[in-house]
Amino acid sequence: MQRFLFPRWTNKFLALLGVLGAAGGAYAGALFLGVTSPVTLNTGYRPEQPVPFSHALHSGELKMDCRYCHNSVDKSAHSSVPATQTCINCHSPKTSAGAPTLSAVHSDSLKLKPVHESWRTGESVHWVRIHRLPDFVYFNHSAHVNRGVSCVTCHGRVDQMSIVHQDKDQSMAWCIDCHRNPEPHLRPLDQITNLAWHAGDDDDSDAEIKAKQLELGKKLKKDNNINPQANCAVCHR
Repeated sequence: MQRFLFPRWTNKFLALLGVLGAAGGAYAGALFLGVTSPVTLNTGYRPEQPVPFSHALHSGELKMDCRYCHNSVDKSAHSSVPATQTCINCHSPKTSAGAPTLSAVHSDSLKLKPVHESWRTGESVHWVRIHRLPDFVYFNHSAHVNRGVSCVTCHGRVDQMSIVHQDKDQSMAWCIDCHRNPEPHLRPLDQITNLAWHAGDDDDSDAEIKAKQLELGKKLKKDNNINPQANCAVCHR
């Protein structure tokens, strides 16, 4: 049987294949750098909200527990956006008689107009979402909060933010690293929403605090039988 030979004119495509291969490698490299860039992952994203709510004031100075506003964070997969009624509990508008309906905290503030309008009409305040995972990623807030992972682990020191921003990159690698090494992030359940808490004493050095946290984390992991999985099926369901 006679062997098949490609025509000579096909040789010109060898150079083209080389160019396409190099271009494909460059594209793959750019794509990898792009999807892992802090800009792409929204680290530092700080949108303007319809109401200038200061977490530094409410959570930091006034020591309001995170669960007062985000009241489903320890009960469901999703952390709820505060309902208008929650805001109105403190910031109700004045009635036609001139007295506040429920509470007199800044009843005349123009900054609270969207909240008062929401209460009057029943339409939600158009808060701008800051933290957004891809639709194919499953994350359960209550599973983490009820096992000793504080809000600060994923959201940073929100109690010091006048304007909330995305503090962590929340990439897949970042999540997997925490699942493989949860000890630095575990704390007693009664300190979950105390964002200023740490395992050491106030006069301890950073190295001493890290050592005490690691020791505490190992104990909590063992005592509470915490064994987070790092396989794909955990988040990609």
